[in-house]
Amino acid sequence: MKNKKIIAVIILIILTISIIVGICKNNVQTEELQSIKSEKQLMSIYNNQNDKGSIIPKILGGIPYACLEFLMGGVNGSLEVTTDSSTITNGGINSVLESATDTSTVKKENSNQKESTSSENDYSTTNIQVENVDEADITKTDGNYVYSISENNVLITNVENPENMKIEASLSNPGYVPEDIILYNGKLVVISTNYTSSNQYTYYNNSLNDNTMVTTYDISDKTRIKKANEYVVYSRYYTSRCINGQLLVICSDMLRKENDKIVTYYMENNEKKEIGLNNIKYLKGEATNYQTIIASTNLNTNESVKLSEYLFNIENAYVSENNIYLVNSEYNNNKTPIFENIKKLLLKGIIGYIRNIEMADYDYNKYTTIYKFKINDDGSLKYNNKTKEEGSTINQFSLDEYQNNLRVVLSGNEGSRIVIFDENLKKIGSTEYLSKGERMYSTRFLGNKAYMVTYKNTDPLYAIDLSIQTSPKVLGELKIPGYSTYLHPYDENHLIGIGMETKEKVYRDSFGKVKRTTAIITGMKMALFDVSDINNPIQISKTVIGDSRTTSAILTNHKALLFSKEKGLLAIPVNKYESDFEINVNNEDNISDMESIYTKYNKSYTAEGYFVYNINLTDGFKLKGIIEHEKNTSIGYSYGESKLLRGLWINDNLFTVSEDMIKVNKLDDLSLISELKYKNR
Repeated sequence: MKNKKIIAVIILIILTISIIVGICKNNVQTEELQSIKSEKQLMSIYNNQNDKGSIIPKILGGIPYACLEFLMGGVNGSLEVTTDSSTITNGGINSVLESATDTSTVKKENSNQKESTSSENDYSTTNIQVENVDEADITKTDGNYVYSISENNVLITNVENPENMKIEASLSNPGYVPEDIILYNGKLVVISTNYTSSNQYTYYNNSLNDNTMVTTYDISDKTRIKKANEYVVYSRYYTSRCINGQLLVICSDMLRKENDKIVTYYMENNEKKEIGLNNIKYLKGEATNYQTIIASTNLNTNESVKLSEYLFNIENAYVSENNIYLVNSEYNNNKTPIFENIKKLLLKGIIGYIRNIEMADYDYNKYTTIYKFKINDDGSLKYNNKTKEEGSTINQFSLDEYQNNLRVVLSGNEGSRIVIFDENLKKIGSTEYLSKGERMYSTRFLGNKAYMVTYKNTDPLYAIDLSIQTSPKVLGELKIPGYSTYLHPYDENHLIGIGMETKEKVYRDSFGKVKRTTAIITGMKMALFDVSDINNPIQISKTVIGDSRTTSAILTNHKALLFSKEKGLLAIPVNKYESDFEINVNNEDNISDMESIYTKYNKSYTAEGYFVYNINLTDGFKLKGIIEHEKNTSIGYSYGESKLLRGLWINDNLFTVSEDMIKVNKLDDLSLISELKYKNR
């Protein structure tokens, strides 16, 4: 008996060391991608069979299973362990908001302005995140032509003579709806989606597959436009980038099954091609039945598409000039720090500890996994590493690459923080948690500074110093009503915030004691912040648009913004609502009463269109005018709420483009020059 106790103690010590070594090893070691070996293996993954098993191996980090089985002998039978065990990734539908933010310096910020190399005209470009990394959008220009999506067509409009605009060409692919376009050096890329029924694939009982078609047109001669290349990927379109002519299209969806086989092919120029099982990669123990496909083509050479497929889902993506970061979040109950695990292990013993793990209380904290891929010169991808941290990102601007390091804003149950990783995704620094219980709304990285907005009843704007990347510090905080869902640099010392204005409501009991507080949205807000003193950010100007129902595409899509500091211009699509009523509240304990009980009500809708502002540091925001387009009642939604209205400028003229028409107005006074209707095309 004494010898057995000694053996048990020895094994316990070995296990403790194994936990430390195993987890530390997992944190720094680069894991290699594995290739699918057979269709049978792929089908097993599709059926969610490959990665099932006990959660114990994941938590204990590589403890010798034989030792566990020895110690567990006779307890609930044998311990079930598989070598590929892992926590199954959350299999929900991708849900990401595309909002906006940064590049590494203010100079690199794209402000919708570009000096043309192919045209003598000066014209705006799409509001992007990273300099030299173009993003697809629904409207583009090269200074002489406007390229835009109108229902199932992509229209090329000649705007060389603003007084006599004309449609030069209309491009379409039957069965496909254009989602995005890319413009590069005489090439027009149209990314389209079709929806095909399938009894093998369902989301909430809707049997729909999203296939992605990427068509590249040679438009160097507008009278003789021809297809340069076309391919179809059997997955859902997520996002795309163009870097010096290297086009990257990212798709993510569940694996597809066709005739009892997993779809491992794509179509290029009407020819069926195999992706190849060796090009379908996964990390050992982490393969899911979700696929992420990255398609790469060189627009300079018209080469065939290169496809890389990875067996994980994504909810976010950030692309720099040299790297792609793919982000996925999952719920994970393994949040206990290693030393807490050791403590529990020593106090409860192996059996008690394992039982505690198997019956762990789920805290429903999200954990974010970030996968890093290097973009090679030929467009192929090289896997670098992955990392996993507690919390989740809100959009692509939660991430930023700076001096080869990655900065990430993560939000969870404990609050929000910035975590910094080196080029191999090893964590090197982090701020403390901020604003526990508050939701993260926006982030902006500007060189060695960062700005974060969280919100509950007021809007804390945090200013963070990142100059020492191993020790980032929160230096300033500004609390004001409302919140910003998008932050955009005005210059290196000033920041524009766009979001919603709120009013705090205090509820008291019969004794006057505060029971609770809440906030009520009162309108859409734009604010200008002075951040020259990072220790003391201040709001120097604001304007509120409409009431609580007012919306704008800029609230969820940064590409809806047109901004130029030099021109003193800020313009966005807005669906403005404004109510004229007096509230008569009898029961303050019910917010709905406050919103529904009124004495008079005159207006519910005032304006819908493109709101053009003069902006400067002295006067703040001054509404210059509203450019209205005809309502497209057939589609049932508004310009402010949708992506259907964009603005751009060419020289001294402002062009506004919707599905139905294009208008051109003078920038100085917004007087109408001409308009061209598309609906009768």
